[in-house]
Amino acid sequence: MLIRKLYKFENAHIVRNCTTRRCSESIHGHSYKVELIFASGHLDRGQMVYDFGLTKLTIKELIDSFDHAITLWSGDDPEYLAAMKRWSRRWVELPVSPSAEQYARVILLMVDLVLQNTVTVNEEKDVIIKEVIVHETETGYARASREDAFNEKMGKIALELIKFSDGVKEEWSDRHMWEKLLHGDKIINPKKI
Repeated sequence: MLIRKLYKFENAHIVRNCTTRRCSESIHGHSYKVELIFASGHLDRGQMVYDFGLTKLTIKELIDSFDHAITLWSGDDPEYLAAMKRWSRRWVELPVSPSAEQYARVILLMVDLVLQNTVTVNEEKDVIIKEVIVHETETGYARASREDAFNEKMGKIALELIKFSDGVKEEWSDRHMWEKLLHGDKIINPKKI
């Protein structure tokens, strides 16, 4: 069975090396919509695949990290990166270009990491993030499956190279959340929210 959770965020970026000059040479923003598609062949004690309330915790905080922020590509010009970090309180640096396609892959891998490190308490079983759809505009989106996210032909995504600004981390419930996830620290879902 599949379930869907929708998130929204406002973000700015430059997508270097793309064909369109406006996109590759100018900082610009989008009103993103992100659809997370979860799957499981089981239902929990509440007869749900995964309680939507649980997605309002770590998963929401990670996706919200991109809201009112600029997303940077670590392979961009060092002067540009330094200037953006100097003048932007909220930024996220990715090891891949911040195209809609790469956003979909990155978010899938981030949510997968959260699910891998979550100890469930309501008999949730075999819940996976099946795909992520990132709507960059009203008319265009990118859709990444698990196969796409782990496909090294599309560029390996090293999660440990993702960096969040202090301005982003300050708004998390635990400012060390990302490092803990990367180290495999377990998150225990609450019995009641």
